Amino acid sequence: MPVRVDVNPDLLVWARERARLEPRDLERRFPKLQAWEGGTLAPTLKQLEGYAQATHAPIGYLLLQEPPDEQIPIPDYRTIRNEGVARPSADLLDTIFQSQLRQDWYRELAESEGDRVAFVGSLNRETPIVDAAATMRDTLGFGIQDRGATWTDALRSLIDRAEDVGVLVMVNGVVGSNTRRPLDPAEFRGFALVDAFAPVVFVNGADTKAAQIFTLAHELAHMWLGESALSDATILSAPDLAIERWCNQVAAEFLVPLAAVAHEFDRDQDLTQELQRLARRFKVSTLVVLRRAYDAGQIDRERYPTLYERELERIRDLLENRPASTGGNFFNTQPLRVSTRFARARCSQARSRARRCDATQCSSLASRSSPRSTNSRTGSEWRSAVPARHERLHQREERLLLVRRCSRLLGLARPRKRGGASLQRREGRTGAVRLRRRADRVVAATVGHVLSRA
Repeated sequence: MPVRVDVNPDLLVWARERARLEPRDLERRFPKLQAWEGGTLAPTLKQLEGYAQATHAPIGYLLLQEPPDEQIPIPDYRTIRNEGVARPSADLLDTIFQSQLRQDWYRELAESEGDRVAFVGSLNRETPIVDAAATMRDTLGFGIQDRGATWTDALRSLIDRAEDVGVLVMVNGVVGSNTRRPLDPAEFRGFALVDAFAPVVFVNGADTKAAQIFTLAHELAHMWLGESALSDATILSAPDLAIERWCNQVAAEFLVPLAAVAHEFDRDQDLTQELQRLARRFKVSTLVVLRRAYDAGQIDRERYPTLYERELERIRDLLENRPASTGGNFFNTQPLRVSTRFARARCSQARSRARRCDATQCSSLASRSSPRSTNSRTGSEWRSAVPARHERLHQREERLLLVRRCSRLLGLARPRKRGGASLQRREGRTGAVRLRRRADRVVAATVGHVLSRA
């Protein structure tokens, strides 16, 4: 007879809502969910473990007397209709915790090397907007001419320049490497974890490229200000907090200087075509250009609300009719998820450890080896021949060890053996082995791609 666990039904509802799931999303896997939440039936321990996994909740939380009050570990400046967002999702919390773990590791490395990021906290809210934007632009070297031909080029350029000055920039649209847990841009667009040695900026990769560029600029403004924050950064919002207003204004001036808009905006041209032309030039959205044109006095106050609604409706139609994304190149996007700077540091450390381990093994093997009476070699000749004899083996082991370590550190490990029996039944033994070898090749190629750029 199965052993059932006495669980507070409120905790089951809390876990489901925390994962942003509806009852219909779980009823197929848990047919008796309605009875569980109603308190008329208790789940078994195995069912409770499966429910915790499906809702991404620690199983220990489900054994509490009442739902816990989870707090976001950084200042939360998000607003929806000028009201704070009360309950964070499991996806958001896991993303923040993963980023903090990576930040803690990189901080130790940077502190040991004395690699301090000088500009963190160098500005304050009293700094004029134009001066703050000019300081960021000069430090990053991100002028209008440096943005490339497409929005993707501009985003990559800004990320590379931010990482060159010491910021760990992570762009990801899912939780970790789990493509079944997409991040919701409506919940958050990004956050900044300010630190003098390991500043981290996370950008929600599920958002549009133009929105990602503005979010990155907004979070970089937080770095110069020295204030960690969770934001729903957008130029169209009017946050009540002075910090968010300042960062929004600095990001807007950094990307679309008001003087450049006033000089280049042509009132005689068709408005839609002019917005698209300037959006391509500055690599932002047409809504950002529209707002900056309004700030520059190129659009009347009476016309602006109507023009804004019309442009917003046009963009919504374009987003609904755009083709589905192919997902991009795995080898390029995976290091970007964890920050290329972070990935290079982890891989370099793993490579140095593998070399030290290899050298230790060679020395130990040489010291244990002694010349035999039947061998004409001297002791020194024998010891020098040991590394040469095992050179290929050591190189192969070093590479395998490096790939395994880097794959674990970067979250690139191939799927676990869970479900291996069903895979073998479905694909056959030869097919299952082929799929696992293919996964190993993908991991090795990705690690090689990171190391080649290190």
